[in-house]
Amino acid sequence: MYRVLKILTTEEVAECRKIAAGATFVHGKISNPHNKAKQNEQLHEAAAYERSAKLVLQAMMRSEEFREFAFPAQIAPPLLTRYKPGMHYGAHADAAYLQLPHGTVRSDLSCTIFLNEPEDYEGGSLHIRLSDGSLRFKLKPGQAIVYPSDTLHEVEPVTKGERLVAITFIQSRVKDPFQRHMLFELNEVAALEGLKMEQENFSRLQLVQANLLRYWGDQP
Repeated sequence: MYRVLKILTTEEVAECRKIAAGATFVHGKISNPHNKAKQNEQLHEAAAYERSAKLVLQAMMRSEEFREFAFPAQIAPPLLTRYKPGMHYGAHADAAYLQLPHGTVRSDLSCTIFLNEPEDYEGGSLHIRLSDGSLRFKLKPGQAIVYPSDTLHEVEPVTKGERLVAITFIQSRVKDPFQRHMLFELNEVAALEGLKMEQENFSRLQLVQANLLRYWGDQP
């Protein structure tokens, strides 16, 4: 269960790219030195990291579709990551828990936000291996793919140009992916059909939504 979302505006994409252009990047192994599959670069400058992470987080939480799909409880600060020719990130699974300065985040969902045009680089597709098949994503600037963190996935080798993305991980208030998807579907039905329903029936639908979230959701 995945979702392609529009997260960043054109102006926000430009600001992220400006931050990246003026900041220091280091080899991605700095955050996971034992991972032989990781061949990329990540932002390594405190002020730039804080600015870009704040910008992307605010945009994510501004998106109603993101909130209703992910039911976010915690979001790891988004990290700018880039791939130059020859770089890739081999097949891997994301860590179940991320240790951050402010605490621990359980990775229920992973998110990649694309920051440059697909035509700016060759290769570099995000390849996600789902139980019912494989999917590849190479999206427009500002678009994001949100997908289950428990899937095997990879970034295919970049052969030309530069791939720039922001990555983050989300702990959902609804841990179970099936339950989370059912709540999202109910929200979609309420949004699409609610105004057509009798008020009492719409209120009953809202009650079901609220009670399922109470029953399935983690404590805030």
